[in-house]
Amino acid sequence: MKESDRKALIALPVVVLLGALVAVAGSQGGATLAGIPVFAMAVGAAFLIQWLAFVPSFMAQTEKFYDLTGTLTYTAITLLLVLLTPGIDARALLLAAMVLAWTLRLGTFLFRRISKAGKDDRFDEIKPSFIRFLNVWTIQGLWVVFTAAAAWVAITSATRVALDWIALVGFLLWTVGFGIEVVADQQKARFNSDPANKGKFISTGLWSKSRHPNYFGEILLWIGVAIVALPALEGWQRVALISPVFVTLLLTKVSGVPLLEKKSDSKWGGQEDYEAYKKNTPVLVPKF
Repeated sequence: MKESDRKALIALPVVVLLGALVAVAGSQGGATLAGIPVFAMAVGAAFLIQWLAFVPSFMAQTEKFYDLTGTLTYTAITLLLVLLTPGIDARALLLAAMVLAWTLRLGTFLFRRISKAGKDDRFDEIKPSFIRFLNVWTIQGLWVVFTAAAAWVAITSATRVALDWIALVGFLLWTVGFGIEVVADQQKARFNSDPANKGKFISTGLWSKSRHPNYFGEILLWIGVAIVALPALEGWQRVALISPVFVTLLLTKVSGVPLLEKKSDSKWGGQEDYEAYKKNTPVLVPKF
């Protein structure tokens, strides 16, 4: 067995265990259905959907439906939580709307991008390996659970708090972050679609203020979601506040900024204009 396969085999149960721990903690003081915590059901469903989508994806050796499956998971589970949780209130509905707006927009954008590109080269070495490819789908299940945890736990929580100034602050942060992410994605998509820009890097619009403005918007909007959810969380439910922390660490230390910075350096490293851009433009937080 290859070393990469061995590591994936070890990581797989760890990822599932982390999801189970979040399910147990987030279910404390939450709604139940036939004696089963609704939030725990949501966590289980998040993993199950990934595994079901993995089977045909592995057989066809394609990653085209990876991001779309993530969007389906957020959408289906968020809607089911609203329907299955008794005594749903305005805060819960606001949180559901925020998650749905984000995932439908981003999922559509990512699916169009990969459909146009034909492939995602991050999966080239992973797809042939059953265990590594399965591990990637399983990690997406945990990613969905961790990012949506604050919203999902608050939606299913027995604690109900009317909309207040905290909700307003959180919603405003979410709105700003969502707007930044949308504009940044659109600007980069237009830049890349222009044949005159082939082989060039984007340094205009929001990309002149930050090297990764879309990731900054992503982090900001999930902080907003956590703030809106905060008053509805009690005791162990506050574990769900890992959501914005997880998103921040993932994008700045694991799969977001580090990978793209490395890729960019390999393409344009040493070019005078690129080195000047790196020197004068912040990595994440925009400089206005």
